[in-house]
Amino acid sequence: MRRLLAHISLAVAVMLTCLGNCYADARIGLQNLKCEMLNNPLGIGTNKPRLSWQIISDVRNTRQIAYQIIVASTPEKLTAGQGDLWDSRKVNSAESIMISYAGKPLVSRAVCYWKVRVWTNNGASAWSQPAKWSVGLLNPADWKARWIGCDRGFAWDSVSKFSRLSARYYRRGFSLNKAIKQATAYIVGLGHYELYVNGQIIGDQVLAEAPTDYTQSVKYNTFDVTGYLKQGGNAIGTVLGNGRYFTMRPKYKPKKIKEFGFPKMLLQLEVEYTDGTKQTIISDNSWHFTADGPIRTNNEYDGEEYDATKEFSGWNTPGFDDSQWLKAELVQAPGGKLGAQMNEPIRVMDTVKPVSISQLKKDVWILDMGQNMAGWIQMRVKGTRGDKVTLRYAETLQPNNELYVANLRDAKVTDVYTLKGGAEETWHPVFVYHGFRYVEISGYPGKPELADFEGQVVYDALPTIGSFETSDAIVNKIYHNAYWGILSNYKGMPVDCPQRNERMPWLGDRAVGSLGESFVFANGNFYAKWLDDIAQSQTLVGAIPDVAPAYWNYYSDNMTWPGTYILVADMLYRQFADKAPIEKHYASMKKWMDYMRVKYMKNNIIIKDKYGDWCVPPESLELIHAKDSSLNTDGQLIATAYYYHLSGLMEKFATMLHKPADAQFFAVIKQAVAKAFNDKYFDQPTSKYSNNTVTANLLPLYFGITPSANKQAVFKNIVAKINEAHDHISTGVIGTQWLMRGLAEFGRPDLAWKIASNTTYPSWGYMAERGATTIWELWNGDTANPAMNSRNHIMLLGDLITWFYQDVAGIKTANAGFKQLVMQPAIIKGLDSVNASYQTAYGLIKSSYTNTKSSFNWHVTVPPNSSALVYVPAKNTDAVTEGGKKVSAIKDIKPVKMENGRAILSIGSGDYDFEVKY
Repeated sequence: MRRLLAHISLAVAVMLTCLGNCYADARIGLQNLKCEMLNNPLGIGTNKPRLSWQIISDVRNTRQIAYQIIVASTPEKLTAGQGDLWDSRKVNSAESIMISYAGKPLVSRAVCYWKVRVWTNNGASAWSQPAKWSVGLLNPADWKARWIGCDRGFAWDSVSKFSRLSARYYRRGFSLNKAIKQATAYIVGLGHYELYVNGQIIGDQVLAEAPTDYTQSVKYNTFDVTGYLKQGGNAIGTVLGNGRYFTMRPKYKPKKIKEFGFPKMLLQLEVEYTDGTKQTIISDNSWHFTADGPIRTNNEYDGEEYDATKEFSGWNTPGFDDSQWLKAELVQAPGGKLGAQMNEPIRVMDTVKPVSISQLKKDVWILDMGQNMAGWIQMRVKGTRGDKVTLRYAETLQPNNELYVANLRDAKVTDVYTLKGGAEETWHPVFVYHGFRYVEISGYPGKPELADFEGQVVYDALPTIGSFETSDAIVNKIYHNAYWGILSNYKGMPVDCPQRNERMPWLGDRAVGSLGESFVFANGNFYAKWLDDIAQSQTLVGAIPDVAPAYWNYYSDNMTWPGTYILVADMLYRQFADKAPIEKHYASMKKWMDYMRVKYMKNNIIIKDKYGDWCVPPESLELIHAKDSSLNTDGQLIATAYYYHLSGLMEKFATMLHKPADAQFFAVIKQAVAKAFNDKYFDQPTSKYSNNTVTANLLPLYFGITPSANKQAVFKNIVAKINEAHDHISTGVIGTQWLMRGLAEFGRPDLAWKIASNTTYPSWGYMAERGATTIWELWNGDTANPAMNSRNHIMLLGDLITWFYQDVAGIKTANAGFKQLVMQPAIIKGLDSVNASYQTAYGLIKSSYTNTKSSFNWHVTVPPNSSALVYVPAKNTDAVTEGGKKVSAIKDIKPVKMENGRAILSIGSGDYDFEVKY
């Protein structure tokens, strides 16, 4: 199932588009609310959407007690209050998100109009402004279109290790002889496409559609093109790029790299006339195409070459003579199941102005964007026909100021533009992207100026829903770097890096990282789609790869990397109250757990691991990986601890899904694994696990394997090891995923803060102090072999961003989706202020505090239909005031108890200003 959100309030609805796989949000105002519509979900891939809304109220402690939803087949019926598709009547419920549609069965192409009203403890709302959604093509029989393409290269192409394949241009003219009521286009363009109707580009998406394993699933996009068509002659045109379909390195390593074939397309344009009749235009062999167009080659690793002298004016408009073009060929379907793309499209989401341009040598210039980013350069240029401008991209420079490209491996990352001459020309590539800060410009006619170039930042259109700022400049810089690193690696799937010849969706990078990202970006749809990719990559016997979609054939049978499948499903439930991924993927997750247990569990210990605690800071700054065994953690320990932890999540999932036998099974296996783990790895006299690395002690402690009587002693060992490292990080990818929250949970947020705010090696601050504007792949990325170091990775972030929001700002959910909050900010010496916010499905949460020698002042915002337990640092409850009054005298605040120097208060929705004087 998918959530539907009718966007009513511009500012907030944009933030919430991600909180489910396409869901609708009708914002309900209790006091003179004027609502504005934004963006209706079009062509959704389900007949059972889930509906959500937000309540707007400036009255404290506003709670919903009932709602009524009406869904109608026409706007007129909705206005009249006729819910011919569904009238829920008044439902006594506090739920305002994820309400499953329960009306008449919906069919393909159905258009639904809906509104909602609510009753609260503070009064009833009026009806919301209307919203709508439409259903896509749900059944194979709905598709009349045929797959078209051309399964060969041309004379100017090269299908080899380093392929050069030009874009294919398709067109068809057609006539519409009646007045048009509605027109909808459904398209799949593999690997990427651009769609034009009567010369106008359709949509603002780029690098469409979402990448998948095309033998398993293929995503189509839906567009309302009514306003682009006219009675009489029309034309539709498409351009097909290579993307992930025609692989970046075909014929390179056949056993490693999955190939799909040459670009192909499926298109169906459905037109409804005002008299009720219909006409359908489909892709078939009546279309014409050419590959001899201006895009001469396009490859995600190597770049795009565009020859403007090859442009054919008006090719996508009516009347163009395509008699010299080739006839489109019917080709075999890619094999995957067709379905609507329910995650957000990729778009140009931001722009970056370059900060400097300097001449390197004659005719060669270096452009500095000032920020490592992923996207492309848009260039303005004026010159002579046939002039060629070459743009080559890199993250860093050599000492002589030339580009450093060794870390890009064999990715050529070069765009070439050939001018048509005459007037000023503006260009950027369309079927590739680059990870870069610096651009080498050669062949530019005249002297290039800063104003001639603009960096366009390209990533999935996920609204930014979190903000975080502190009084510490280096921590703010780290957050900035994390923000840019995260967005750079959203490309329809989470990739590891955006610059070299990899860019693969490694599971291990996002195991816990996805949770931190969910505080920054609305990534619910994005990760729900990725879970589908992972499920589709599972083998018949149950194995899950390290990379999914499985573009690379890496089935290493680890616990850690594939375990991300379960961790992400849990994240979607905790952060967005989205239970559907757990329901959908439970059987596949259980199959994988059974596969690993049967194949690799010996005496309740998992004996298989490949990566260990990847990228531990090595003993020498020149090393990439530590060779000192005292720094590395036993891989079997890691694998077994993960099996225990993941079994606990599966027990929870089984309970949620009313599978008591499964829940009991996972509970029993957990106990057996914990006993075997402690018997093998725990040294009772010293309270140390294995070789006493932080990771070896942290995993059993944080996961709950450690016996209660030994927890504090084990934690002391963790602290001692961190102290030995001069309060610096000593964990790799695995340990860092649990480190910061582990320190906070056992009472040492101050030590976590030291680690977070360090500026010496190894630390995130070390990267920032050395000019990083994103996160490096290696802790010592400036001293180890730089050819191995991506300057834009996020795997070493671990749980840092999660800790920033949950513990430093004190924004944590007590259940699913932040209906009940626990707000307990860490009070850390030297941290004078924190200002954070987070947009949830219920509305905006704020936590903003200052801590001085004389007082603690904390502004809290809780959204309507939510509540919170707030933990205010105070000697007693009477020391806490809100708005200048003692909290005990305020009816909307209920003191609960004192605990560990905190006054615990229960509050409902609203804005609060707490103060404690010292």
